[in-house]
Amino acid sequence: MKSTLKKLLPFAVVGVISGATTVGTIQYFGHNSNNEDQGYFKSVSNVSFAGMNTGAVGDDFVKAAKTTVPAVVTIKNYQNRAASGGRASEQDLFDFFFGDPFGGGRGQGQQRQKPQQQAPDNMPSGMGSGVIISPDGYIISNNHVVAGANKLEVVLSNKKSYIATLVGTDPNTDISLLKIEEKGLPYLNFANSDNIEVGQWALAVGNPLGLNSTVTAGIISAKGRGIGILGGQGKAANPIESFIQTDAAINPGNSGGALVNTNGELIGINSAIQSTTGYYQGYGFAVPANLARKIVEDIKKFGIVQRGFLGVQSLDLSDDMQVQAYNKQKKTNIKSGSGVYVTGFGDSSGAEDAGLKIGDVITKIDNSDVTDFADLSIAIGSKRPGDKVQVAYLRNGKENMTTVTLKDQKGGTSTRTKADLSIGEKIGADFEPLSERFKTDYGLTSGVVAKNVSEGSEMAKIGIVDNYIVVEINGKPVNSQKDVEKVLDKYQGNVQVKFVDEYGRIYTKGFKMP
Repeated sequence: MKSTLKKLLPFAVVGVISGATTVGTIQYFGHNSNNEDQGYFKSVSNVSFAGMNTGAVGDDFVKAAKTTVPAVVTIKNYQNRAASGGRASEQDLFDFFFGDPFGGGRGQGQQRQKPQQQAPDNMPSGMGSGVIISPDGYIISNNHVVAGANKLEVVLSNKKSYIATLVGTDPNTDISLLKIEEKGLPYLNFANSDNIEVGQWALAVGNPLGLNSTVTAGIISAKGRGIGILGGQGKAANPIESFIQTDAAINPGNSGGALVNTNGELIGINSAIQSTTGYYQGYGFAVPANLARKIVEDIKKFGIVQRGFLGVQSLDLSDDMQVQAYNKQKKTNIKSGSGVYVTGFGDSSGAEDAGLKIGDVITKIDNSDVTDFADLSIAIGSKRPGDKVQVAYLRNGKENMTTVTLKDQKGGTSTRTKADLSIGEKIGADFEPLSERFKTDYGLTSGVVAKNVSEGSEMAKIGIVDNYIVVEINGKPVNSQKDVEKVLDKYQGNVQVKFVDEYGRIYTKGFKMP
């Protein structure tokens, strides 16, 4: 691990820019809410741009800053030290990007000399930013800002402090939604991020490096950037990356903060930087407002994110290295260029049903050009199951058009709620049976192996990671996925889990059934 990180140092590495130490997964917390539209459902389509030669640009910055600063908050992430201490390699990587936040004396990228000093229990594990998006206390932030927390504290710009409820998160977009109990709060409206242009002024507002309510200015330097951070860290099963790139100064702690236009309207949620040191070197990335808005609307209305899929396996023709690797592996001679090449189909694929074939090149979704995978990702990722999209594609050099009905991963075309989730989805893990030989060798009479444990899930919170053995749930032995589902089906209340770690140590811990 250390030698690999040394090799990475000379190259540009992409670092998540919050103090939070992990990228989590979807959380489901009980939350009573109605479907009444709040501030974040308001659409603002008349995005205004400030040119470089605008005489009143200084006043515009002041106005935007005065509008934005009161609506941007600090989020403090408090974690259970024992439950979060099992992923040493991930903490090593975090230290490499950001250094030692608790004074261990290691510089950026230095070798670990001793185990990391833990923060005191009354100190947050990490800090980031958030944006108030409704007067009744809904706050949008990043998934990685809140991941792994057993308590989230929100501090307003006026220093008032609240304990927040985590309504839900989505690791595939790195977006989370929180709620504090307060009325009449200052908030920001979402702008239509499809209307932003490269070269337009933008302001980043957040709490970098512990410097509260910091405003920096720059321009939109690119759109539709896919930087590989969400899928590359292994936390997102189906990442959507089509970031807004800006040269407004962004540093660790800005994560979850606001990227606004000169009207003070929200055009993005700051999420990442590209840097050789983990600190600002000119490139920051924000989740577009339209995508972020769709995610929080889903979480508030349904409790979970509604994700539509085209149902294709693909090759990004704009990525020369990816094309070369594919040609070498498949012994083909595909040319690099523009568009997304269809290499296969998933089960119950809407695209296959609509007539697409392997070898077709997708060039447009509805009215949006598809030049690379990031374009395809944002065009489809902002849709829900059952939505219909117009797909333009090339076949043998001829352009064709078809209508595809998007489906969820199970092949459904309707929306789902938390009640529709499987037990594994609710608690954040799958389970495989132990062999009889293993049980005999280790003196066990029951047990299942935890697999695909989601970061930030109920199972992860109590310290379970992949390959730990769950022996009993609620005092009942479990030997299969069906056993787990039978014990927890329609169960409400506290869940007791008896499990064995990689060293053979036995624990009994619990959580409240989501």
